[in-house]
Amino acid sequence: MNKWLKKIGIVMMLPGLLLLSACGASSTSNNTGSGGSSGIQERTIKAGIGLNEDHPQGQALKKFVEIVDEKSGGKLEVKPFYAASLGDDQKMTEALQGGLQEITIPSTSPLVGMVKEFGIFDFPFLFNTAEEADAILDGPIGQKLLDKLPEHGLIGLGYWENGFRHLTNSKHAVETAEDFEGLKIRTMQNEVHLDAFKALGANPTPMAFSEVFTALESKTVDGQENPLATIKSNKFNEVQEYLSLTKHVYTPFVFLVSKKFWDQLSEEEQTILKEAAVEAGQYQRQLSREEDANAIEEIKASGTKVNEVSDEEKEKMKEIIQPVIDKYAKEFGQELVDELMKEIENVRK
Repeated sequence: MNKWLKKIGIVMMLPGLLLLSACGASSTSNNTGSGGSSGIQERTIKAGIGLNEDHPQGQALKKFVEIVDEKSGGKLEVKPFYAASLGDDQKMTEALQGGLQEITIPSTSPLVGMVKEFGIFDFPFLFNTAEEADAILDGPIGQKLLDKLPEHGLIGLGYWENGFRHLTNSKHAVETAEDFEGLKIRTMQNEVHLDAFKALGANPTPMAFSEVFTALESKTVDGQENPLATIKSNKFNEVQEYLSLTKHVYTPFVFLVSKKFWDQLSEEEQTILKEAAVEAGQYQRQLSREEDANAIEEIKASGTKVNEVSDEEKEKMKEIIQPVIDKYAKEFGQELVDELMKEIENVRK
């Protein structure tokens, strides 16, 4: 009799167990492993970024901290580090790979050395609007690139916005393609950017971000290129006379987690981090776009001369740079680039 009752009990429990199993299996869609057992443990998570606390990225990192704290009941404590206090993007990314740091949110550009396909986002004049970028980054192509990260010891939880890059310099306003001639411009260590500026006649000079203000102030370089929020937050306009709204490249941030750390997490903990990264990312994009409008006015008020660049001149710049794009399309994968261009075309319809 007891044996028969035990069998009945097991059968009655099975639907509930199956339901729990199904729910657990859908908690993450990043193809990153199953995670540990269920539940939330007390953990301290180091999250470092290269930008200042008042930058939209810094403000959104604070939001991420709050969301994780709330969703985990205070058990997952995210400690934020700003202004490259844990090192530059490359050093922090390497720290994630080694399991010495848990989170960083770099631009996609420094990742090209390990996942060359991320270089497609460095193509000049690729997107016309931020909404076009959202559609690509949040769609199949963006996910396809995130799926390449685990083999390099990294997990990508989505994209935030660095934004459209513009040019500042201390020599003259840049209104035409010819105005780039001879300008010594600080850039990231990025082959596409370097070749594009060379094609325009400029002298691109790779340099760590932490050194840029001093280099501009001492006139070691004539100018630099970054999104407006970064220009304002780092006070580059205080040592630059001209801001030209070239909008020459749109740069995303990618939210990275150490795979060594990720694999220790339960599915519940992974879900909390994923949801928080996406929610804080939406907040960050909104802040970034609001800050763009505010930054222009503040930069003008500081005395920096601001000029627009006509669509006609941007088209000329794009024509000059096209051989660079063709060259790197082959390197990053022509099939992927063709897919990207087709998706952008579809978004514009």
